[in-house]
Amino acid sequence: MSKSSLRASAARRNAEALLSKSQKREESFKLEQRREHEAMVLKMARLRELRLAKEAAEEKPEASASPSKRPSKPRRSKQT
Repeated sequence: MSKSSLRASAARRNAEALLSKSQKREESFKLEQRREHEAMVLKMARLRELRLAKEAAEEKPEASASPSKRPSKPRRSKQT
């Protein structure tokens, strides 16, 4: 082999190594993004369930409290 072909093969190996490193970094980044997205989706679902449970719990006392309304006090006028 001549010197130029050795240089070309060395350059090709270097380029392939850099490409491989770049692809690995990109794959790990995409995997991390996917994991973060899944965690966010799970968190949102949990928070939605909590909110719906809270709203359902708040509706029950209101329904039972509405027939027994407390008499409201008359408003006082402001004194200047």
